[in-house]
Amino acid sequence: MKSTTTSTTTLSDAQRQRLSWQLIVILGLVSALGDVTYETARGVAGPYLLYLGASAAIVGTVSGLGEFLGYALRLVSGYLAERTRAYWAATFLGYGLILCIPLLAFVNRWELAAALLILERIGKAIRSPARDTILSHATAQTGRGRGFALHEFLDQLGGVAGPLLFGLVFAVRQSYRDGFNLLWIPAILMLAALAFARLRVPTPERLEKDTRAADAAGTRLPRAFTFYALFTLFSVAGFATFAVLSYHWNARGLFSPNQIAYLYALTMGVDAIAALGIGRIYDRIGLKGMVLIPLLTLPIPFLGFSQSTALALFSAVLWGVVMSAHETVMRAAIADMVGKARRASAYGIFNTLYGAAWFVSGASMGFLYERSLSALLLFVTLTEILALVMFGLLQRAHTSPEVAV
Repeated sequence: MKSTTTSTTTLSDAQRQRLSWQLIVILGLVSALGDVTYETARGVAGPYLLYLGASAAIVGTVSGLGEFLGYALRLVSGYLAERTRAYWAATFLGYGLILCIPLLAFVNRWELAAALLILERIGKAIRSPARDTILSHATAQTGRGRGFALHEFLDQLGGVAGPLLFGLVFAVRQSYRDGFNLLWIPAILMLAALAFARLRVPTPERLEKDTRAADAAGTRLPRAFTFYALFTLFSVAGFATFAVLSYHWNARGLFSPNQIAYLYALTMGVDAIAALGIGRIYDRIGLKGMVLIPLLTLPIPFLGFSQSTALALFSAVLWGVVMSAHETVMRAAIADMVGKARRASAYGIFNTLYGAAWFVSGASMGFLYERSLSALLLFVTLTEILALVMFGLLQRAHTSPEVAV
């Protein structure tokens, strides 16, 4: 009988590529099942905490703290994953904490619910750098863009299905407990799929050959990564958050709350579909295609903060496309830029800056929206111009002889 565990040391190139695609698909299914579970909770966390007696201020604090920890701790988790090479262990621990979501069915105090929600976000911080490093090894065989795009496509299917499924159950049963209990099914299937991936490819780093100069550079990050990090910071800082956009839509009567929920599902669907095309473009033209990120980000607030429902709808579609680019080519570029020895740390740094930029975006645009829409649009314009400047420096550093920093 053929063993389920596959050694990557004795495979031909064709077998190595086939195994890489299998690993990407399995991890995509893991992410999709995880999204069914935790994206559901993110959608109803506010109403559920209020149901348990929390104030609006507490709800905002809990969600903000969870998102901050979910990104900031990736700097630490990426470093630890890199030092220990325990990529699978970190991935299992991070995904295991998603079990905090179905556990919400058994709490009757908002303090306990808040702790579980924050723990799940910490789990995301633990798993993301390690999982992305595993994916980076597999995508070396499939094409970075296509590999990360397929993973993102599968991931977002779960992001669409989960909230819709929970909404259906809640509409029929009118019970948070029944809705959260249903989430045990995808959560358990998620861990089973992850275990299969671990058995199938126990040492994913062997899928990738040490062929790039970045690997020979030793333990230092390449110079281009510095400009890439700044490009990420500025381009995302000017990316209008869906929360601020939807606040405007509701306040101005453009869309009702339930229509906004459907719009969010639409953005997740656009994200999934766009990922496949964006990934192919990246594999063909490389980093040059990333110039589209600030160029597509810039018009979103001009359209989204208008008084037109048609323009607002178009901004939601564009928002999904940009989000897709964030989740595919931004991750793929790191794998092409940074050698295996420092990749987990690079993902940790990237995700920490990404989270910080989200915080800057939400806080700045929320503050400016209440005072001056013109100032908000100026802020977005300036940040995206800075992103384009950093992109130019990134291109120059990436194409020049490699110097590690």
